[in-house]
Amino acid sequence: MSRYIARDPRTGLPLSRSKAGGGRNLGPLTPELGKWAVLPLEMIIPLATSEIKAAEIPLGEGGGFATKQDAIVALHRVREEELDLAHDAISEAIDEDDPRLRISAILGLPRMMLRRSENLMYQLVVRLDDPDPTVSDLAWETLERIAPIFPSSSELDMEALLRKTSKKQRDRAFKVLKAISKEWVEAGCQHIESLLKDEDVDLRRRSAKLLKVITERGGAVGWDLIAWALEDRDAAVRSSGADCLPKLASTEPRIAAILVEASLGERDTSVRMKILKAIKSLDMQNPRVARLIIDGASDNDVRLRRACISQLSAVLTGASLREAAGELARTETDPDLKRQLMALAFDPEMEGTEEEKNRFLAELDPVEDENEQPQLKISGNPPQREGHKQEQGRQVDEELQ
Repeated sequence: MSRYIARDPRTGLPLSRSKAGGGRNLGPLTPELGKWAVLPLEMIIPLATSEIKAAEIPLGEGGGFATKQDAIVALHRVREEELDLAHDAISEAIDEDDPRLRISAILGLPRMMLRRSENLMYQLVVRLDDPDPTVSDLAWETLERIAPIFPSSSELDMEALLRKTSKKQRDRAFKVLKAISKEWVEAGCQHIESLLKDEDVDLRRRSAKLLKVITERGGAVGWDLIAWALEDRDAAVRSSGADCLPKLASTEPRIAAILVEASLGERDTSVRMKILKAIKSLDMQNPRVARLIIDGASDNDVRLRRACISQLSAVLTGASLREAAGELARTETDPDLKRQLMALAFDPEMEGTEEEKNRFLAELDPVEDENEQPQLKISGNPPQREGHKQEQGRQVDEELQ
């Protein structure tokens, strides 16, 4: 009698104990539950290779009959000694004339790649251009799910996929690149770098939109990519680069301050406004940022002056704030900004009303407590007048003489 092995009804794999949080999440790679999950292991290869026409499912597992399509999906469940046969079977099924068999092969391909991946990624990429739209759509969806898990395999044809002339295919290719960039930042940066250098403005615009994905974890390479985007000749690319500045300021404030300073000469109105908003995200304790805001408060662009004047009180305090605001107020032409600067330059201690000035005066010394007064009453002698004391003194002198 064979030993009973508890298996997962969805994957068909033996159940085992593991620590919480351990192991790979196979949910995105596992097909929807069906007869393939309960097909007896000894029936998978014969049914997938058409040695038999159908396989009966035990009543305890739901009953019914499994077909070749079910067996193709279940090929990843085979025993180790049958893995080579299963790999060959799914490789042949993905090129079958019947689109239903190609669909079954694509459904079972992700789990098979975890065990044996040779040549399967290439075959999946070929199916992206399948004449049957259902097969093609499924191939694109599958590639998007498995690309973050097999980034090295995806690099085989990613450059060609990203440069597809069809808008629909190019949209799907960039979805795949976004999925890769979230899991493998280095691989994402590599592709974005080549795309930002491309002459095709559509490729540069699409790749620049992915910069927010790699901003926090891209490191020095990511900073360079953002700087390139901010210097691009296309305004839409520069706009996407400016969108990264607030997030960059939270992780790398020094780098963000340098990029903002370098971009203050931006000519496009929408991009410039994004850069001005990014100023509020900078580290106000940074001397470079303080100098940037003080200089920007006297710029020719009223929008830049408004953004910088609103931050003056964050980088300056006390007398230095009043002095700087007073100098700026003398040359400011915008009435609202001039009033704002005058308010910052106002010194209530010197220019305020009497009541405001009095608030800065030192407090009077406290009155001595009655308990600290000389306790004359304790002696029992009433206090004497000064004239009486002088008279007593003369009497004493006469007696001594």
